[in-house]
Amino acid sequence: MSATGPTRVHVTGLRGNCRIAFGLCALLLSPVLSGCILGTERPELNLEVPADYREAQHSRAPDAAVPALDWWRGFRSGELTALMEAAQIYNLDIAVAIAQIVQADAQVGVQGAPLFPSLTGTGTAEVIKDPGLPSIPQYNLGLTASYMVDFWGKNRATLYAAEESATVARYNREVVTLSTIVTVANTYFQVLAAQDELRVARRNLAAAERILVLIKQQFTGGTASQLDLSQQEALVSTERAAIPPLEVILRQNIATLAVLVGRAPANFMVNGGRLTQIAVPRVTPGMPSELLYQRPDIRQAEAQLAASNFSVEAARAAFFPQIQLTAQTGVQSAALASLFGPGAWFYTLSAGLTQPLFDGFLLESQFKQAKGVQLQNLQAYRKAVLSAFADVEKALVALAQFTLQERLQTEAVVSSRKAFEVSETQLRAGTVNLITVLQTQQTLLTAENTLAQVRLNKLLAASSLFQALGGGWTPTRELSSLQPQDGTTPPRPTN
Repeated sequence: MSATGPTRVHVTGLRGNCRIAFGLCALLLSPVLSGCILGTERPELNLEVPADYREAQHSRAPDAAVPALDWWRGFRSGELTALMEAAQIYNLDIAVAIAQIVQADAQVGVQGAPLFPSLTGTGTAEVIKDPGLPSIPQYNLGLTASYMVDFWGKNRATLYAAEESATVARYNREVVTLSTIVTVANTYFQVLAAQDELRVARRNLAAAERILVLIKQQFTGGTASQLDLSQQEALVSTERAAIPPLEVILRQNIATLAVLVGRAPANFMVNGGRLTQIAVPRVTPGMPSELLYQRPDIRQAEAQLAASNFSVEAARAAFFPQIQLTAQTGVQSAALASLFGPGAWFYTLSAGLTQPLFDGFLLESQFKQAKGVQLQNLQAYRKAVLSAFADVEKALVALAQFTLQERLQTEAVVSSRKAFEVSETQLRAGTVNLITVLQTQQTLLTAENTLAQVRLNKLLAASSLFQALGGGWTPTRELSSLQPQDGTTPPRPTN
């Protein structure tokens, strides 16, 4: 139910020119005067921002800074750099995110349309026939203008919410881009790790086969038992069986890389290499407060919260009266020849006021729903900030500890390889039993596989640290503050 109070004026002739001109001017100027009491619906953020990262308190460099935009070049791999650049151009997830920006920008235009008057041209030609009377032709050409005065700021708040949603779409593109290139790096590292483990497996298989040949010679000479021969044959078979799973990992990760760069797996190849050829770039975390501006996912959550703030304002403004202005002008005549003659011109001005009285609690429910979405986005923003701090802490811990483990595991591999070489030499000389050789061989196999995994984990930790720090991304334009100090509406972002 609504209450309306329209006022209409109908004047024919040229004497109403001043009135219609004044009415049209008021209709055109009304967008400037609307939204003058747009309020603020911005909640308190209450963020806990630490002064420093726990894992970086004793290792802060004086030149701490965010990563470079092309941070992946620090790994010093030409193939990885080429894959990164190809992914940013051809990746389909990024293409989808760009298409979503186009949709969001179009939605801004849709939501901004009510802030302008609508103009409609009409033209009719009809014949009116009453019983017992001759037919009367009627010709009409007209122009209708209407405008909903946005005095309470509902339409403007809806537009601002759409603009913030467009900003969300832009940040989403950056989030998808960062996630994609980190996935490319991690997948490439998985390829290198699989190649390293395959080399280890084939080298261990060759060593096991050498031992098997030696044991067969000793068995023929009567110095080795059937048990010794069977144990070594089982070890050789085990080494052979370890190769196919590594081939699966290698080929599947190559196929994954193909999709990431927008290529068909059948037409895509990766040369790869060794994990030891990949350098770990030096990166310093900077200050935790800087992370609020460096990570696109945090900025995305911030923009989403801002959009919900304006949606709450629009829902609140819907409770107030709506003012509709309408103007119509044109020419009307019973004869086509005199359609533009004197006395054919007319105009109509009307102003209507609509106030919701009872709607089954529709507006109240919509307002509560908007407040609920606002609260949800507020908590999501807080979680995004805390998760970002945790991501940096976890990446710093992983990088430091895996670097230490790599050094220790390298020493273990060197010692294990030396022990195996000595045991193999002594076996040929007949001064050591086969059990000792098998133990040293198994120890070397385990140590080398562990070292390959540790090196992979260190590189994954490095890429995770770059991702946690925002990947070197920084916004070109700052979002408006969610909590303006003067209580006024902040300026709209243009990006």
